[in-house]
Amino acid sequence: MNKKKAVVSLGHSALGSTTSAQKDAVKFAARVLADMVEADYQLTITHSNGPQISMIHKAMTELRRLYIDYTPAPMCVCSAMSQGYVGYDIQNSLKAELLSRGIGKTVATILTQVTVDPYDEAFYYPTKRIGRYMSGDDADIEIRKGNYVQEVPGKGFRRIIAAPKPIDIVEIDAIRTLADAGQIVIACGGGGIPVIEQKHALQGASAVIEKDAIAGKLAADLLADQLVIFTSVPNVYRDYGKETQSTLSDLTVKEAKKMITEGEFEKGTMLPKIEAAITYLDVCKTGSVLITSLEAAADALKGRAGTRITADEGAGF
Repeated sequence: MNKKKAVVSLGHSALGSTTSAQKDAVKFAARVLADMVEADYQLTITHSNGPQISMIHKAMTELRRLYIDYTPAPMCVCSAMSQGYVGYDIQNSLKAELLSRGIGKTVATILTQVTVDPYDEAFYYPTKRIGRYMSGDDADIEIRKGNYVQEVPGKGFRRIIAAPKPIDIVEIDAIRTLADAGQIVIACGGGGIPVIEQKHALQGASAVIEKDAIAGKLAADLLADQLVIFTSVPNVYRDYGKETQSTLSDLTVKEAKKMITEGEFEKGTMLPKIEAAITYLDVCKTGSVLITSLEAAADALKGRAGTRITADEGAGF
């Protein structure tokens, strides 16, 4: 039997928001991932890093404030740090879970860079909040540095950065080689380290990449059979949070695009996941996308829960 190639995207709920919470959270995620391996899935895993990169950025900024000899870490470095330690926890937990089931399988994390366009509109209209809450005076200092800040009523100011669209995954050949060799790969963590091509060099960008956007691209580049997005809810819903809320079990790309134009999906939560599904299915027409929670994964992977998105009626599952 041929293994089903799947790209799995782990959301914030799969990782927690502190180092200790993350250790506990990934143990549960590892059990779900191990279930997929036992069900003959060949996995490539990506993950969020919102709380993690923010924590690192805060720590490095405060270190600079206390010890003048230290330099603050740019966002691209914070992204690399978060990829390393999140990947470390996932690969160790998953490796241990697989060995407890008698499965000896290599799990490897690849530090992944993703190119972005320096003229992407997102650089002119940043939206992603990061770091600590600042006073007005500290916010003025950030503005004088050329950074963007945004006031959060009653709490202070926070720095905001751009979330440009991904162009190319720099290490895609290495990821593909390992995946084709049957290894479990963790890659493109937190959307990847955003970089800008400058002749033969790559320059880190002060930005973050939406992790759902890179999940869709990664699945498309690997020609995966399936994209699985684990999030905090078991299904995609119509009229989410309203009295008229209803579960969507199946969607086609055409239906999803129509719902986007109708403003059905909230920015920053479900919309990026639907857009990732479309990105993937526009390339892999016979593939399928599953959006669900880790808690509902066992039933969802058997077709009894979750939301399935396909290119056309009857495709995919």
